Amino acid sequence: MNLEDHAGDIIRKARAMAGVPAGAAATAAGLNDAGLAAFEDSGKGAGSLQFDALAPLLQLNPGKLEAIAKGWLPGGKDLGTWRELRQISTTEGGNTVHCYLVWDEVTREAAVFDTGWDAGPVLKLVEENQLQLNHLFITHTHHDHVAGLEGIRGRFPKIHLHTDARSAPPQQRNRRNDCIHLGSLRITNRDTPGHAEDGVTYIVGNWPEDAPHVAIVGDAIFAGSMGGAPQQGGLAKQKIREQILSLPADTLLCPGHGPLSTVAEEKQHNPFF
Repeated sequence: MNLEDHAGDIIRKARAMAGVPAGAAATAAGLNDAGLAAFEDSGKGAGSLQFDALAPLLQLNPGKLEAIAKGWLPGGKDLGTWRELRQISTTEGGNTVHCYLVWDEVTREAAVFDTGWDAGPVLKLVEENQLQLNHLFITHTHHDHVAGLEGIRGRFPKIHLHTDARSAPPQQRNRRNDCIHLGSLRITNRDTPGHAEDGVTYIVGNWPEDAPHVAIVGDAIFAGSMGGAPQQGGLAKQKIREQILSLPADTLLCPGHGPLSTVAEEKQHNPFF
């Protein structure tokens, strides 16, 4: 799976968050305006780009940015380590989004994190594995992450909804000290606004055989990048550092787009940090 953001996407996002005009970024990169625009669009042709001058201007790490331009990818992940974890991907209009299903192997109690574009694949997995879907956790309410909400609630009308959306009824709002029990699994939450006002990350722990924690991060952070936050870039990066990158190094990061990663890989390779 390709990264959600190529190097050009990263530069464009970082420019917006840092308030750097295209002309200033082009000069630092050693390109003309058209050359920078072409690179931001495609991420290709990085051979002459002056990363050491451009990256600090955009508050990025030059070595990490150049590595992404040269094709860095996170290592492959074997989800068999977490036997009752599934990534479900749906696509609409060229936008592929992931949601995640977890369950307890003994009680068959299940939770889904976001819905993707279509509830159908989630409901099919629930039926195939004879699960009782008790909880729906929303990382943020952007449409691609909640488009299947009514389909899931139609099939499971008593499902417990968990969200940081201010418009939600109080009983559906996350509390920072919440710990939801899903059989032997434990689900907690951490606020990660920036990309979205209601951004939240969910941590799933206490897996069988001591498998590492799993963090469902929505669009807060991607492998090698982060969600766009042109108005709240500083807040977004602060929350990622405090709430996600502070987790154990082997924590599996499950983003809304792009490949899976780990805390260790993002600390070592993400140019925003």
